[in-house]
Amino acid sequence: MGSELAGFIKERQAGQIRHIKQAKGVNPKLAIIVTVNDPIIEIYLRLKKQYGSDIGAIVELYRLEEFSEIDDLIDKLNKDSDVHGIIIQLPVAEPSRTEEVVNLVNPKKDVDGLSTKTTFDPATPMAILWLLSGFNVELKGKNIVIVGRGRLVGSPLEKALINQGLTPKVINKTTKNIREELKDADIIITATGVPGLIKSDMIKQSAVVIDAGVASEDGKTVGDVEEDIYENRLDLTITPRKGGVGPLTVCALFDNLIRAAERS
Repeated sequence: MGSELAGFIKERQAGQIRHIKQAKGVNPKLAIIVTVNDPIIEIYLRLKKQYGSDIGAIVELYRLEEFSEIDDLIDKLNKDSDVHGIIIQLPVAEPSRTEEVVNLVNPKKDVDGLSTKTTFDPATPMAILWLLSGFNVELKGKNIVIVGRGRLVGSPLEKALINQGLTPKVINKTTKNIREELKDADIIITATGVPGLIKSDMIKQSAVVIDAGVASEDGKTVGDVEEDIYENRLDLTITPRKGGVGPLTVCALFDNLIRAAERS
């Protein structure tokens, strides 16, 4: 599902980067700042490094042992003309400083689209919209429910859908009667990182389900949707266990990087 679209986008991006290098002598470069050790994060870092290599972009990791050094590092990367994109890999070692640190990134290099003055769309919401569009999922007139209002997915996705003239409903752990809210949804987009949160009896017949949740359970990566749903709910249009939102999120990130490099 997502992997098919990602393949087409990846081929297009490789061509764009070849053109940028030949026409402008610019080699798109992404800097990723990492402040915590986490197996899920390591998976994403490997994916980003491999993807960058595949399309001809440079990806450099900056692992900080001392979180107090992050301000100086961001300032250095902001001033480095060879660096076109900067990512603060979340979560950071001091979560209370997340907002502050993200907003230290030059908006023209904020390819994750997380700062208040960013010039880019956030990668995961962009990927979800690509996925829905690529598979001709009609959004107008549909009851769209977003599960989770996180800064990476839920919150920016809500804004993006509202900007399209849609009226999504966002629910989270404080919502009463979550089951009833979901049961009425034509389209469910979930991104909580709570394994198995979405049960089969919460989803109505022929719904569309986008699972952007990521967590680690028993040594493997899992989503928000209960495993049994994949075997027993053949009426659903649902992202696969692997190859759904994830590949397209990486594509969207590098789309932003390419735009940043072109602007430079």
